[in-house]
Amino acid sequence: MDSEDVAMNEADSLEALSGVLERLTENPYDISLHAEHIRIARSTGMEDQVDSALEMMTAFWAAGEEVWLPLIERKLHTSSLDAPDDLRAILDLFTRAEQDYLSVPILQKHLEFLVDRFDHLAQLESKPDGLEELFSPEWMHETMTKVVSLGIGHITQGHLLWDIQRDWELERLQNASGEQREQLVGLVEAMLLERLQQPHSNFEETFQTYSSFTTNYKPPDEYESLLVKASKMRSRAVKGFQMREDLENSLARSKFSLEGYAYYLGVERRRKNPDMFVLRALYERAITEAAKRRFAGEPTAEAALRSFWIGYVDFLRQQDAEDEEHLQVFRRGMRSVPASGDFYARYLRFLERGLESEEAAGEIHATYEKAQSIAPLQTDVEQLVALILARAGFEKRMIEAGKAGEQGFDTLVQIIMDGINRIRKASSSGDPRLRLEKYLSAICLDLADLQANAVVLWEDTAKHYKTSYLAWTSYTEVLIKQHMYDDARKVFRDIAMKNLDWPEAIWEAWISFEQLHGTVEELEDALDRVERAQTQVNSRRAKEAEKAQLAAAQLIAETQATSVSVAEAPVPTHTEPTLEPAAMQVDSSSAAETSAKRKAEDEGTPESSKKARVDEQPVKLKRDRENCTVFVAELPAGVQEDELAALFKDCGSIREIKITQLPNSLVATVEFMERDSVPAALTKDKKRIRDQEIAVHLAWRSTLYVTNFPEDADDKYIRTLFGKYGEIFDVRWPSKKFKSTRRFCYVQYTSPASAESALELNGTDMQEDRKLAVYISNPERRKERTDSDANEREVYVAGLSKLVTKEDLETLFKTYGTVKDVRMIVDDKGRFKGFAFVEFENEQDARAALAANNHELKKRRMAVTLADSRVRPKNKAPGYREEVRNRSVRVRNLPPGTQEGLLQQALEKHAKVKRVEVFADLAEAEVELENAAEAGKLLLKPDSIVFNGNTLQIAAETSSGPPTSRPIAPPSATSGFFVPRNAVSRPRAGLGSKQRGLGTAQGSTAPAAGGSGASGNNGGGGKGQDDFRKMLLGGK
Repeated sequence: MDSEDVAMNEADSLEALSGVLERLTENPYDISLHAEHIRIARSTGMEDQVDSALEMMTAFWAAGEEVWLPLIERKLHTSSLDAPDDLRAILDLFTRAEQDYLSVPILQKHLEFLVDRFDHLAQLESKPDGLEELFSPEWMHETMTKVVSLGIGHITQGHLLWDIQRDWELERLQNASGEQREQLVGLVEAMLLERLQQPHSNFEETFQTYSSFTTNYKPPDEYESLLVKASKMRSRAVKGFQMREDLENSLARSKFSLEGYAYYLGVERRRKNPDMFVLRALYERAITEAAKRRFAGEPTAEAALRSFWIGYVDFLRQQDAEDEEHLQVFRRGMRSVPASGDFYARYLRFLERGLESEEAAGEIHATYEKAQSIAPLQTDVEQLVALILARAGFEKRMIEAGKAGEQGFDTLVQIIMDGINRIRKASSSGDPRLRLEKYLSAICLDLADLQANAVVLWEDTAKHYKTSYLAWTSYTEVLIKQHMYDDARKVFRDIAMKNLDWPEAIWEAWISFEQLHGTVEELEDALDRVERAQTQVNSRRAKEAEKAQLAAAQLIAETQATSVSVAEAPVPTHTEPTLEPAAMQVDSSSAAETSAKRKAEDEGTPESSKKARVDEQPVKLKRDRENCTVFVAELPAGVQEDELAALFKDCGSIREIKITQLPNSLVATVEFMERDSVPAALTKDKKRIRDQEIAVHLAWRSTLYVTNFPEDADDKYIRTLFGKYGEIFDVRWPSKKFKSTRRFCYVQYTSPASAESALELNGTDMQEDRKLAVYISNPERRKERTDSDANEREVYVAGLSKLVTKEDLETLFKTYGTVKDVRMIVDDKGRFKGFAFVEFENEQDARAALAANNHELKKRRMAVTLADSRVRPKNKAPGYREEVRNRSVRVRNLPPGTQEGLLQQALEKHAKVKRVEVFADLAEAEVELENAAEAGKLLLKPDSIVFNGNTLQIAAETSSGPPTSRPIAPPSATSGFFVPRNAVSRPRAGLGSKQRGLGTAQGSTAPAAGGSGASGNNGGGGKGQDDFRKMLLGGK
């Protein structure tokens, strides 16, 4: 039975091996297939299959030590180490392995093999025939030096290589005599002095070796002067290593993460004079680690590997490295990341810079043809575009320089046209930015006799990208440039009613065109057609939104139904129609009389659950964190909280101490109960803990207040922008749960010097008419911050007619002062909801605008109050809570210290988020989405969302669960399909309201149109989860 199982397993393995070989034949540039091939080959137990799999990998890809070391070991065991041909084959194998990635184990093995063979051959009476210069002392010195140079820059492991050569050279010197001895003394001395000037971890051992060398081989009277000279020579290298020691330790603690390497590289690149010796090796180490992780299947490793290679070649170019070195790195990189069009593009430009035009043309053509045979590259639109533009750029510059010949222009056009076809084959969506089309169009428009070609190009592009507003606007623009106005007008008329991705852009372009080139009749015809198109588009969008919302509501209701036990299920009961609240009621005559009562009602519980009044608690003093906190940097590793408490105990009462381990340093914050304790705490600067000098400063001195950055800027954007000025301790984002328009953050460094350096970004142009604002976050100057007093500068205007426009409000309120912004609040269908926010430039103008309260505008009296973003309306329209719950989700398993602003940024990458509220004690958050369809996107997302290392758990919002600051509505009584309540409210008089007639209340248990119960299965039933998933994920 066992033998049958073994045979069966062998048969399965061979079948799997055959299958993976067939797939590799079709796509040899799929590295995951090579990894699978090697794994299956090893499972067969057949060494020849393993060797074949490993060799196949090295034929198409650069390979790491996990591939090369088994090949080298097998070669060593199966070869005759005395046979010249076998020795040469082994040496060639080492050379091939060392050309792919930096591997200290491979280099070490190579050096040990050289020393072993040299010692073995030295013991023989005669050297085997055919070795020639191999393993001679001179050849050994030259070869070992070359091998050591490949890893000497690794400042923590380079000594493992150099020490092998050092020992071999010293032994050779010890056995030498006469003239040879004198030559070797000079050679070893130069070798030791060169090493002393290189940053490395065992510099003390190297210096001791040099000291012993001078004792044994130099005149005694020169000993002291030589050591003094050597000590001066090594001082810079010692400082260089000590300066990087913390970075190396942090990298090791992060388990040599790719993020750690990226940070380390960033620090080295930002130095005033980057060290080529260190940076070369650091790039090699980062590339090796990324390649290792990619081979192991880590999904983000490929992107990191490409980034490291691109950074490496860019660095060499910026440092004017030798062309030969640059060329070797490019060739190695193309084996490592063959699907990177960005890397190929840089190689083509390198060839163009470094070679004569004819030689460059041949090499560029050959490289471009090779790239076209790499399947993964041909299916990646972004990488293809970069490659094709680089190839076309070379041809264009050759034409401009008069070196292209008669067929130069035809070649250029052919390259771009062929590239356009490749892009369209690579992806059904093609290139949404139409970069190749724009490039070719610009070339055609520059030449008078080819302008008609641009028209043909855009006509073809518009037909291919049928729903792309960019394609159609580009088509009409080129028609207008050619004065083909009738053709342009015909195109506008044809596409105005089409389902485009941004029809508003087409409508605006058409109206602008008619205003410039059309008659009055043509302009009015365009306006009429646009109006009809807009009505049609709005109607279609409303239907799509309603359909998606209904399906999402059904899914959420079904999810809730399955999570509630039968015993807990709500029992349907008849309820009275809910009153619809007026927009706002203001009665100035009675306001003073009822203010105390209203306050009690607003802050208390609903009438149905009023509790007895309890004694008021004393008001808590506001926590002054900014003025009461000092920042402690440059702490020794492993420092404990009690050590800091002991240091600061005589300064005042300590509220809290927090110690934080950053990638490259250990820091802490110490918060005191009173701000008067801070001056004494600042005297602790330069004090010592565990014999290490620490730095103490006011926390706000290293903190920047940053605002007016682009709306789509996120945490990564800010950290990248400010990270070049020093190590960032934290970036704090404001919560948007009270005000969605807030756009500022605090960037805190570990030192005030970094914050002061980053002030140079203040006033930087970020976008058109937008300059970045950067200030030191001085608590005493908070009023200077753009958003700090926004609530005091903003008024809330309610009770407005639906006919009121933004211009109407601007005209009214500018009489009280300079209006900064007017925000009209609209519903999901774009209809004005009857209230708005008006923001002034200063607080005095906002208070003056309160005089507009009870002012009549378009036959409605408005209510004007100061906007308090933290006060929420107590009364909601019927069904509001149910509707909010249907578009809300519960996010669990949050990491400690989650910022609401950061969590919202992470979720906005997957759905449109309206509000996030975190409950830190429960490690959960309530997330309110724009609509139920967006909530469905999060619930149905096939891939998990990882936030700060934690995999988020997303579930439909229910009435049960943690308490929140906003009550959650109970589940729908229908338990299945979402059924809107049709109860009619009794109107109330007041500002912002009109008298309305009473309608007939609908039964609360009537199903919605087209709806059914959760278990209904009739012909008009709602879509199932699979259908809804397809709709949300694009499979409509």
